[in-house]
Amino acid sequence: MLKRGVYAATVSVINKDYTLNVEATIAHAETLIKSGLHGVFFFGSTGQSQLVSHIEKKALISKIATNKLKQSFFLGTGTNSLNDNLDLIKYGLEFGFNTFLIMPPAYYKGNSDEGVYDFYKILIEKNPKVKVVLYNFEKLSGYKFNIEIVSKLRKNFPKNIIGCKDSSYNLFEKLKLKDFLMFPGSETKLLKGLQNGCDGCISAITNATHEISRKVFDDYEKKKEQTLNEKLIKVREAFDKHHLISAVHSYLGTQDDIFKNLLPPLKLLSDDKLKELINELKNLKF
Repeated sequence: MLKRGVYAATVSVINKDYTLNVEATIAHAETLIKSGLHGVFFFGSTGQSQLVSHIEKKALISKIATNKLKQSFFLGTGTNSLNDNLDLIKYGLEFGFNTFLIMPPAYYKGNSDEGVYDFYKILIEKNPKVKVVLYNFEKLSGYKFNIEIVSKLRKNFPKNIIGCKDSSYNLFEKLKLKDFLMFPGSETKLLKGLQNGCDGCISAITNATHEISRKVFDDYEKKKEQTLNEKLIKVREAFDKHHLISAVHSYLGTQDDIFKNLLPPLKLLSDDKLKELINELKNLKF
């Protein structure tokens, strides 16, 4: 069950032949959890979800179904197709996964509140046991959730609409719904969000900042003095100067070549950009 905490939008490890390395993707997620994260979301935007095939997503879902960390694993659908969303949700439910991070379909401009509402309504009516974390990321989907539409979805589907990942940052300070999980999408908003009643964060960069992100979270929960939040924010800001997926894989690739493969059109950072990132992180003693 999803709860308060610090989560990663975990990466997908890609083979040289552009297929998903299921075993390595799972192993990386296990490492993140053992290093302090409360859980991971597979097939968010950081997981190259729009580029990974439907068949490969199912292969990973079936594989993690027997994993000892299953309760800390959550899924994104990462697809625009209504029917593919329905199919992946149904498939996940069959393997005991009921919580999904779902972004409104992208590409077609002019998404309306009514259209987005209908999208989630159909997903829920077809799969009544699903738990949905709304993914608010206008930069990728072209649609930005507002308080009214989230409140309507929550009111009409209180057992299904359980939370929101807010990567547009227009909701986490203003939306107040009882028993509704709110996760800003950046470590820069982690402490601020917690102070404002949020529940943690779901972030791409916790693939790298897992230990200090957990420390900031735990210190807040235990009412201890914050000693690492400023550093955490600066580390995140260093990554934010670059394309996040490219930056994460380039950074992880300095530790293990297995992370150096990306699905086109994504590419690693140039040598100069990677050097710039690494030098900035070194200056922050990260």
